[in-house]
Amino acid sequence: MKPFSNEFMMGAATAAHQVEGNNVNSDFWAMENVPNSMYKEPSLDAVDHYNRFKEDIQLLVDAGLNTYRFSIEWARIEPTKGSFDHNEIDHYRAVLEYCHEKSVTPIVTLHHFSSPKWVITEGGWESESTIGYFEKYSRYVVTELGDLIPYICTINEANMGKQIAKIMKRMSGSHTNSSEKKESNGDIQVGLNVEVKEKMEKYYRALGAEFGMDPRNIQTFHNPRTENGERIIMNCHEAARKAIKEVNPTIKVGITFSLYDHQALPGGEKFVLQEQHEDFLDYLPYIQDDDFLGVQNYSRKIHGANGYIKPDENTRLTKMGYEYYPEALGNVIRFVSKHWNKPIIVTENGLSTDNDEERVEFIERALAGVQDCMDEGIQILGYTYWSLLDNFEWQLGYDQTFGLIAVDRTTQTRYPKESLSFLGEIKKTGIIK
Repeated sequence: MKPFSNEFMMGAATAAHQVEGNNVNSDFWAMENVPNSMYKEPSLDAVDHYNRFKEDIQLLVDAGLNTYRFSIEWARIEPTKGSFDHNEIDHYRAVLEYCHEKSVTPIVTLHHFSSPKWVITEGGWESESTIGYFEKYSRYVVTELGDLIPYICTINEANMGKQIAKIMKRMSGSHTNSSEKKESNGDIQVGLNVEVKEKMEKYYRALGAEFGMDPRNIQTFHNPRTENGERIIMNCHEAARKAIKEVNPTIKVGITFSLYDHQALPGGEKFVLQEQHEDFLDYLPYIQDDDFLGVQNYSRKIHGANGYIKPDENTRLTKMGYEYYPEALGNVIRFVSKHWNKPIIVTENGLSTDNDEERVEFIERALAGVQDCMDEGIQILGYTYWSLLDNFEWQLGYDQTFGLIAVDRTTQTRYPKESLSFLGEIKKTGIIK
């Protein structure tokens, strides 16, 4: 395998709501804090990255890494409809300037799951009006900060609503038991919590009171999405891309998708093809004018003659319940490259584990797959491990540990793990040992 070049972007990723803390104007903050919340715990101060971003970026730099993917929080920039907060723009300007000062390439995501609460009360991610709102927000951010941003991911995991809809459809009408709950957590690349129907009903009643809406009309980014909602998400991407290019055509614009390595046993080919269309191929018409694609992969799914086959008791699993299978990343990149003849950035790849030796092994095997793909001629610009820090994993709270850096949340003290040094050493040498 050829070594990674000096220009190859290698680093780690975060999302604003998961690390910054006190994102009080977002829909997720509301959902975490209502009575009977489906969230294991609220995010609160998270890991205080909002105030400690220099320390965290410096740890990344000290390890030898050169890229940081992070998100700008819409709920901070536009806490109320039509009112932009210049102080928050100044904050993200400081983050970007610090990246450049440290020779770190910033990859900015404009929407990473959380939205301003007011967007949801205006109809959320099933409303035509959200297209205009997102375009206006994107245009404002790039007008203010675009000279500091080389790469923009408009929307993180734009296909997530469809994946959630499939899970909910499969599990609808059942009182979820512990085995079903474990299956659901391993069936989607995000921290969700599936509870018994009675608690879910109480939760949605509380949400309705919080948002002043019929709970059936609340459409956050993580709600199961209709086909019209899928179109709206992708129209938001198109509108944002157009605005970004009008303001600053030098910025490279893309989107990210949650992608499994779908594998077929005899008879399972039709299920793999269906999953590939739903996860990726159906979105191709919307991204033809993009500059790059963000690939996000954590595991594989195996399909037989009767559909998806759950991992058995002998399967090695991660803490999230995914199969431990680092080779999935290379397989997904190869699949994508057959339909996407433009640059790829691995914008998320990683695992939750309490054993950092497992993380080191995972990184080594995953990056070997990336190198193989590059040797085959596939254009891959970079790799950002998920995540830089142990952080708030949505409905599952703080138990999941994806990070290259551990955090004692009582003191907010950072403890870099061996995996951070390992990834940095690969960047410095270009070689996987």
